Amino acid sequence: MKIKLSDCLRPLALSTLLLCGMAHAELRPLDRVVAIVDNDVIMYSQLQRRLDEVRQNISGRGGELPPERELAAQVLDRLIVENLQLQLGERTGIRVSDEELEQAMETIARRNNLSLAQFQATLERDGLSYQNAREQVRRELVINRVRQRRIAERVQVSEQEVQNFLASDLGKLALSEEFRLANILIPVSEGASAAEIQRTEQRAQDIRREAQRGGDFARLAAAHSASENALEGGEIGWRKAAQLPPPFDRMVGEMQVGEVSEALRTPPGFMLVKLLEKRGGEGSVLREEVRVRHILVKPSEIRSDEETRQLAERLYQRLREGEDFAELAKRFSEDPGSALNGGDLNWITPEALVPEFSEVMAQSAIGQLSRPFRSPFGWHVLEVLDRRTSDASGEAREQQALNLLRNRKYEEELQNWLRQIRDEAYVETRL
Repeated sequence: MKIKLSDCLRPLALSTLLLCGMAHAELRPLDRVVAIVDNDVIMYSQLQRRLDEVRQNISGRGGELPPERELAAQVLDRLIVENLQLQLGERTGIRVSDEELEQAMETIARRNNLSLAQFQATLERDGLSYQNAREQVRRELVINRVRQRRIAERVQVSEQEVQNFLASDLGKLALSEEFRLANILIPVSEGASAAEIQRTEQRAQDIRREAQRGGDFARLAAAHSASENALEGGEIGWRKAAQLPPPFDRMVGEMQVGEVSEALRTPPGFMLVKLLEKRGGEGSVLREEVRVRHILVKPSEIRSDEETRQLAERLYQRLREGEDFAELAKRFSEDPGSALNGGDLNWITPEALVPEFSEVMAQSAIGQLSRPFRSPFGWHVLEVLDRRTSDASGEAREQQALNLLRNRKYEEELQNWLRQIRDEAYVETRL
């Protein structure tokens, strides 16, 4: 069985973890610095290893490789942005323990219907290094937590925004159709002159014309796009219209499959979108809901991740010994949305939760206490109180609208933040 790792990791929000067909990097007699990034460096061997992975990933999709010079520059820029985020994680004390890492690897194995030993054997049979895979997972977990601290916790959506969205034509559209998309982003730096902006727009239009003449959109994305998904052919997966930045949110519903949009200005730069597929509109209104409560404790400047894990273990033991869940949640839980309610999240759909939480919730029987587990927010202990299948009520529609608006804001904030840290960093390339 050939495992497509990039697909099985996507639900973990770790879209760049393990590229298909990753092979052992060949031994090279000499190494050298190809980029200085603030207080760290990127080595030629790192760049070559990632280039090997990207080439095999593109070939595995049946795509056309961009020119080597453009591909190398694109991959190096990706490594620079990753490196900056890892340095931020190091400075702020973000760590991934071996236990958490092993838990993540077990989750990946389980999603392939394998034990961890079977998963490791399958990787090795397919020419993949299990140790390299573990290290990539560790790096992406750190990056995910850096983004959680810097961006996700700042994204707020008001009740009025939700109601306005539900009442809008766009809101009705968002609850009906989904679109599989790919994009190309040509960035505009902060403080760019009018001439620079005009040149960037012209470059984006030239790329669109090449795509319209039959050029491979995935190759063009890998060669030119500044989006995080560039090396995956620009593909961003399935999206509701409301998850897209204006004006693409309104335009995509009118596009034909295979069509490439105009190059339009967004806050990060000029963007092209290609519509790959459409689906949805008439699905079932039934949804699975879970009544769950939890206690969340978070690492901080004065409490390390290991100390936080130990606190979660102590709370777990106290619950097993019969202490009241609601009382402990009120005293210890650091989830402001549920602590005062005894940790009760009320009825909620698994899709509204981070994958790590919904995974444990799905495996927990009613009345069963979970062992402590890690999510991007911290350490949790949860208990499933009940399950039900219900019609999509007004409350469920509001939750879906909230998630869509939050995801849209998060994506916009992420692109702006990545551009900002890149612009502010000291970067010297020696490619």
